[in-house]
Amino acid sequence: MKWTVRILQVLVGIGFLLSGFMKLSGDPTQVAAFNEIYGYGTGFMYVVGAIELISAVGLLLGVWKQKLIPVFSVALVIVMAGAVVTHLQAGQGFGMAFVPFVFLVLCLLVFLGQRKLAAKAVQ
Repeated sequence: MKWTVRILQVLVGIGFLLSGFMKLSGDPTQVAAFNEIYGYGTGFMYVVGAIELISAVGLLLGVWKQKLIPVFSVALVIVMAGAVVTHLQAGQGFGMAFVPFVFLVLCLLVFLGQRKLAAKAVQ
């Protein structure tokens, strides 16, 4: 179980590193999506990208410092819940909301898996 959670944590961290970097670098497709499709400003895109990038680094550092994992995994759960709602409100349907939903579930699994591992360590 421990290694499953760690591997999942690292994969999720890498995914959010890439996603956060795309938003922070001002990728034209990200800017267009945030401005034209979702109706958000570019500043909001940078905030989301920063949260994703910082949380991804936190998850990766969490391999050595397990106390970081709950904070950063919950932050990503919140961001992905917002992404799912945003896709649905934009009228894109569940097809486009599926990827953020999968990442939401993966972040939730990392959070719950870490809690279970921490509970076992206390016993």
